[in-house]
Amino acid sequence: MAASKTTDFTTMMSDMMGAFPMDMTAMNDAFKTSAAMGEKMSKVALDAAEKSTDLSAKWTKDTLAKMADVTAVKAEPTDYTKAMTDFASAQAEMAAEHMAAFAEIAKKVQMETVELMMAAGKEATEEATAAVKKATAEVTTAAKKAAAK
Repeated sequence: MAASKTTDFTTMMSDMMGAFPMDMTAMNDAFKTSAAMGEKMSKVALDAAEKSTDLSAKWTKDTLAKMADVTAVKAEPTDYTKAMTDFASAQAEMAAEHMAAFAEIAKKVQMETVELMMAAGKEATEEATAAVKKATAEVTTAAKKAAAK
């Protein structure tokens, strides 16, 4: 009875991986590109948050300033009505102004985000094309070496 020899798959896999080496620079470059994109997107978001916070604080200060007129003692009862009416009108006007300012912040964020995404898409396409060309050349070279053995 002949003893059958078990195929050593570890050696076979090791030889195969050695014949087709992997260049990790593409992975490193992809990570760096992703980190840079994250930094740019974070900057856009943080700038928008800062502007929104400043706008909210200004709106609050303006509202509190207008409240001083409402809370002041009046000589006639009708003066209270007038003060409330003036306050409501001022609030409506401020709301319109501030909402328009918030819309401008949002519009700027949207435009900057689209610009970043388009730039990233273009860069990713260029990097992918270069990586595929490089990988094709490496595989072709490795295949020729393997065929020559």
